[in-house]
Amino acid sequence: MCGIAGLISLNDRPVGNPERRLAVMSDLIRHRGPDGEGVWIHEGNRLGFAHTRLAIIDLTTGDQPMTDGRGNWVVYNGEIYNYRELRTELGVERFRTASDTEVILEAYRTWGDDCVSHLRGMFAFALWDAERSRLFCARDRFGIKPFYYAVADGVFYFASEIKALLPFLPSIETDRDAFKDYLAFQLCLDGKTLFEGVRELLPGHAIEIRGCDVRVWRYWEIYFNLDWDHTDDYFEHEVRSRLEESVRIHTRADVPIGAYVSGGIDSSAVASIASSAGDDEFIGFTGTFAEGPQYDESEYARMVAETAGFPLHSVEITSQDFIDNIRKVIYHLDFPVAGPGSFPQYMVSQLAAKHRKVVLGGQGGDEIFGGYARYLAAYFEQCIKAAIDGTMDNGNFVVTYESIIPNLTTLRAYKPMLQDFWHEGLFGPMDERYFRLINRTHTLEGEVRWEALGDYSPFETFKSIFNAPNVGHESYFDMMSHFDFKTLLPALLQVEDRVSMAHGLESRVPILDHTIVELAATIPANIKFEGGTLKRVLRHAVQPFIPAAIAARKDKMGFPTPLVEWVKGEARDFVHDVFSSQAALSRELVDNSVVLRGVGAETAFGRKAWGLLCLELWQQEFHDKAASYRALGAGCG
Repeated sequence: MCGIAGLISLNDRPVGNPERRLAVMSDLIRHRGPDGEGVWIHEGNRLGFAHTRLAIIDLTTGDQPMTDGRGNWVVYNGEIYNYRELRTELGVERFRTASDTEVILEAYRTWGDDCVSHLRGMFAFALWDAERSRLFCARDRFGIKPFYYAVADGVFYFASEIKALLPFLPSIETDRDAFKDYLAFQLCLDGKTLFEGVRELLPGHAIEIRGCDVRVWRYWEIYFNLDWDHTDDYFEHEVRSRLEESVRIHTRADVPIGAYVSGGIDSSAVASIASSAGDDEFIGFTGTFAEGPQYDESEYARMVAETAGFPLHSVEITSQDFIDNIRKVIYHLDFPVAGPGSFPQYMVSQLAAKHRKVVLGGQGGDEIFGGYARYLAAYFEQCIKAAIDGTMDNGNFVVTYESIIPNLTTLRAYKPMLQDFWHEGLFGPMDERYFRLINRTHTLEGEVRWEALGDYSPFETFKSIFNAPNVGHESYFDMMSHFDFKTLLPALLQVEDRVSMAHGLESRVPILDHTIVELAATIPANIKFEGGTLKRVLRHAVQPFIPAAIAARKDKMGFPTPLVEWVKGEARDFVHDVFSSQAALSRELVDNSVVLRGVGAETAFGRKAWGLLCLELWQQEFHDKAASYRALGAGCG
């Protein structure tokens, strides 16, 4: 686990002062790799790599950038969990180190660009092919590890974090199309970022740079080719078996490991399986709040730890922690993305880093097995419509409205969401209704200066993903979860990466193994979502590993954060100061005077205040400090 950065000239001319440029980039991501650093510059000064290392595997001979001795070089961030098997397949006599980094070089030597299909793990890498004079870069299938890039003055720059690219941009400006995405979803679509001129390499994609040509392509896709030949027992057994095997190889490390334990099904299963491997050093980490039981799920985390028999370390997170650390969180995130849970994740990661260098997490279960309450809300509406129209058997519905009723108790805490969802109509086309359910722009009336934004429509990009040909349109459930898999999941993984790496901590996500994801995509929705049970297959598959009370939970909130209480109480002055500065009141795209008037009016678990606060802090951390970033780049010649 590391930080990577690099550059390559697109006009065959040497890059001026590449040593200094790479040093600037490396310094800005040093937190990702506190155990060492390395630089390689091509003899013609046309390209170079920088690396900051967090040593996890092969602590003595795994330094980067690494060469194969034939002129090829690689810089890489991540873990290839099947590196031992690939060493055997490729021939152990070819290897000079015990690292998974060298496996990428040898896999490329054997399979070329198709090497990525042989890699099982999380990765972002750039590889210089000396014989073909081309740079080959790739990102893992799900976007667990980050890769950003920009072109400025004829130079292609890439890095693990956007902040490393900012010194070389002509200016730090907001991408307005991406900004509209953020207002709608609190994330960006289709590789856009909130920084104009900076792109994200999408999950499962690769880049080739040869001369002045830059080519991007998809090398992996998830296909919902449904398997109608097997029963729910078969799928549950397969999920259980594959998850056990995935957790086993995700524990490969030359240092002790731990796990995040939230008390939900996903993290509980991962931690319980990992601890059963007989590692006496295995420990868990969780966080608590003092604002009341609606914000405290630690009893479930303790239940898991006691049942599995591993120690659980906990941190109580306070409003003062929020005041002291939220700016740091935004700085490390690079974006104002995802939900309030990113803040407590940052605090729990800080705790974990005091004890471990590697932790396991439960990300991915909701997106690949269908765990969000909004799926039930959206589906319930369509069931009512189908019952009225007499079309329950038209192939788009896998449960009847009668069978879904017992599970509607899951929506007890989501009544405000339902009232808002049905406020402007019912029974429209499925893509329009799901967009209405997740779109947040209607809550932003006077806060946003919409006239300053262009004609770009997030709905059009949304539709291209929601109605994509790789997911069959006979299942509303699959279409909803597929959209979140392609958009929300990478945003959550960006948070997972950034809040852990801020503390020099590696976070691994065993549920996001492609053998599990590809299997889940074949499970028919009538099995995944029988009776409206969220995450039904995964819930049943992991029952042998977790307490019955965890498996039966319908009230998991996903690290609820008492932001509304803090804004009304101890953090009130801090939040008002953020929005009332001269810079804040002069924003081109947001009217923070309107925001100030609404501060404190939001209901519990609302996300409007969080989104606007993070947006303003992001402006302050990056836009208002643009001169300091430009100064870093100005000394590079």
